Amino acid sequence: MIGLLPLSSEIEIGEHTTRTWLGMTFNIDTIISTLVAGAIVLLMGFAVRRVVTRTPEDHVPTRLQLIWEAVVGQVNKQVEDNLGRVHPFVAPLAISLFFFILICNWLELLPTELNGGTHLLPAPTADTNLTYALAAVTMVSVWAFGIQQKGAKGYFKHFLEPFPVLLPLNILEELVKPITLALRLFGNIFAGGIMLALIGLIPIAALWIPNLLWKSFDAAIGVIQAFIFALLAVLYFAMAGAGHDDHDEAHETDSDDESGEETPALAH
Repeated sequence: MIGLLPLSSEIEIGEHTTRTWLGMTFNIDTIISTLVAGAIVLLMGFAVRRVVTRTPEDHVPTRLQLIWEAVVGQVNKQVEDNLGRVHPFVAPLAISLFFFILICNWLELLPTELNGGTHLLPAPTADTNLTYALAAVTMVSVWAFGIQQKGAKGYFKHFLEPFPVLLPLNILEELVKPITLALRLFGNIFAGGIMLALIGLIPIAALWIPNLLWKSFDAAIGVIQAFIFALLAVLYFAMAGAGHDDHDEAHETDSDDESGEETPALAH
């Protein structure tokens, strides 16, 4: 099938506009797309903050305020119901990751390809450089969070559980987590780019039908992958802090019991 394609219809996937500086190669298109996605997320955040924190004259919440509060409240509820108590910054971090990855994924759907195959805004998540960076930042934050909550000794102790002989496997599992995070996101978005390139080989007269269908499907995949990445990040944070909140709750319960026992004595 590929041999029947005209030479002018060669598919180039994974090709980037590069620049070399100090012996390092930079994918310029990925950097630009990442900056654009980050700028869009920041603008969205500032716009939502301005609307959410504004007090209307009639003191009636705006539609955007209600939507945003519902989204944040639902995320917090799902996190607490399924994972228990986690640090308050985890849910905002998950929401930020979700929207950033979502915008990155959806950039591929914009018609920014020039003649000659130059794509101005390719999906940066179709480049392992970004997905590995996101996964590395997430996992380093998880490890730092676990050490902060339990202390270095308490956190690294879990590598010896349930049996010390499993230490190598537990370390390997921890090191594999950022790799699977990165490759899962990269593989799905990269495959979407391949499909769009294949669809582009269809004659123009029939192009719009499969193009519309696949872009709709690709948009849904972008949402799912952003959600999975954010959900796994929350799960890893919950696992890193597991046991710490239970200890705090037990301590608070004991304190309440002690104060409750002393109250009648003081009353007399």
